[in-house]
Amino acid sequence: MLTVEREEKLIKLLQEMIQNPSDSGQEEGVVKAIDKNMKALGFDNVHIDKYGNIIGCIKGNRPGKKILFDGHIDTVPVPELTRDKWTQNPYGGEIVDGKLYGRGTSDMKGQTAAFISAAAYFAQDCNKDFPGEIYCAGVVCEEIFEGIAAREISNFVKPDYVVIGESSELNLKIGQRGRGEIVVETFGKPAHSANPHKGINSVYKMAKVIEEINKIVPPETELGKGILELTDIKSSPYPGASVVPEYCKATYDRRLLVGETREEVLRPIEEVLERMMKEDPQLKAKVSFALGKEKCYTGETIEGERFFPGWLYDENDEFVQMAYKGLKEAGIDSEITQYSFCTNGSHYAGEAGIRTIGFGPSKENLAHTIDEHIEVEQLRIGARGYYGILKSVFGK
Repeated sequence: MLTVEREEKLIKLLQEMIQNPSDSGQEEGVVKAIDKNMKALGFDNVHIDKYGNIIGCIKGNRPGKKILFDGHIDTVPVPELTRDKWTQNPYGGEIVDGKLYGRGTSDMKGQTAAFISAAAYFAQDCNKDFPGEIYCAGVVCEEIFEGIAAREISNFVKPDYVVIGESSELNLKIGQRGRGEIVVETFGKPAHSANPHKGINSVYKMAKVIEEINKIVPPETELGKGILELTDIKSSPYPGASVVPEYCKATYDRRLLVGETREEVLRPIEEVLERMMKEDPQLKAKVSFALGKEKCYTGETIEGERFFPGWLYDENDEFVQMAYKGLKEAGIDSEITQYSFCTNGSHYAGEAGIRTIGFGPSKENLAHTIDEHIEVEQLRIGARGYYGILKSVFGK
């Protein structure tokens, strides 16, 4: 599938993507690069939506199923404090000892470049003689809002199948835990710290709440544990300046299992708070899911509740087996496993019920690291895997 010329074009596409920095909300440059390359590769049309997601389409000569490849094109920043620790330019895309370096190479511009190329070359090789449509999406703001921008994509495409391109070390992923960001708030009464008895210290109240929440045991299934972990705590006013804090907020990360609802996840914490407020008339507390609001490079605001469902498919599911067969025929001996982290599959599979699998080259532990890179050989094999999935889905 990948001739020498095609491989060079794939590498060049990835290098161009890396050379366009794209922190979340600042993806315009990489979108322009993808737009130019999709058109050069023969995509039938390219659509950029209100959030700035880019969606390229290749139509087969006959009607049939729609398959969508999903890859987020935003990255975490390279902090100035760590930039001089990189051995290569994080936005250079240089190849050293068979590794292509740069922010986003493994998370996940490398995978996105690979499936864009694979889709184009599959269509070229069969002269578009296949029943259906291929969509390749470059998704914005995933690092801060997994699944939210993807809603706009699935509304536009209405896919039958989705391939999440996140790193999987060339294994086939059939599920993941979801994620909820839970906010617990306590409300006190301000007073001068020289006379604390005249106030109600919200932090002291929160300390007792945290102690009780720690006794909650989340459920556990084949996807793992429904972890509930305190990630930060803030009080107000800050700095205190001799004032008893009247407000305190604690944030929890809750890893979600398949089928857990918003109500089910919050209920154990609500029960703790209700019991504690009956026992302590001075305690005023509430719990909710965090609300996120971010500005896209298009000027549009993206917002939503930070609740991203888990999902899991059976190994014998039709799409799972098609993908497995395609990878096998491409010479890739994939293990069927689940992602350990959250992806846009939270929307496609968890919310929309669209058949979804994950497959991608490289290792997940390279994401967000100093000297992030992707091995050129992994990039090559990954493109071959995406090509194999297309052959299997469309019976070529």
